Amino acid sequence: MFRLIIAGRGIIAGAALAIAAAAAPVVSAPAPGQTAAPAAAVPVEPARVLATHPHDSSAFTQGLFFADGALFESTGQHGESVVREVDLVTGKAKREVRLDPRYFGEGSTSWGDTIVSLTWKHGKGFRWDRKTLRKIGEFSYSGEGWGLTQDGKSLILSDGTPELRFLDPTSFAEQRRITVTYQGRPIRRLNELEYVRGEILANIWHQDLIVRIDPASGVIIGVIDLRDLAAAVPVTDPEAVLNGIAYDDKSGKLYVTGKNWPSLYEIALPGR
Repeated sequence: MFRLIIAGRGIIAGAALAIAAAAAPVVSAPAPGQTAAPAAAVPVEPARVLATHPHDSSAFTQGLFFADGALFESTGQHGESVVREVDLVTGKAKREVRLDPRYFGEGSTSWGDTIVSLTWKHGKGFRWDRKTLRKIGEFSYSGEGWGLTQDGKSLILSDGTPELRFLDPTSFAEQRRITVTYQGRPIRRLNELEYVRGEILANIWHQDLIVRIDPASGVIIGVIDLRDLAAAVPVTDPEAVLNGIAYDDKSGKLYVTGKNWPSLYEIALPGR
């Protein structure tokens, strides 16, 4: 672990945000007589809540996304994992499909008229017809499955490491990967993902923040601080953490929630 100190109240005065970093050293000592160059400042801004909506507090949220203006969610836990369409106004499921109890559901996203969803440790993903929620295919991948989003060309998968994999949406073959870094240091535990206006937004497991990632380089170019929002959520389970980012490109609205949170929050887009 290392401590990310955000100086000045560009957003957070003297705040220390703990981010899980890769264990191996990533910054070498300067040569004798040389001075290490200062790291470039990364903008940090607090989440500004614009509206609050109900959310199913029994939902262990792992994936959250909009498709054609409709909200979808995938949840985890063995025997409780589902993929479903959610009513934004009531927070209730309009329809859902349950995964086989052996699978622990993870992230999900849309692709065309389908939904693609992951499982945690089984190396297996599923493709669902978005209109009927009927399973229409399966695929395999190496490692764990955590978060999933897409940029219109590729599926983008997180697996708990500092790397994000870009996959072919048809064959699921890996196209490329990036290492996500903050001021040169790899950042692990990247969880739920959402592609928003040319950036990848990512939750970091057990951190009340969202990082904004350049999809070309993997460099973190900004941070959204949700500590105040998360502190006000009435949950006591330590695993009821911030997880869930959904951008509705039809309305231009951004939403966040957490595992077993009773509310879904519309927050201001970063930089606005």
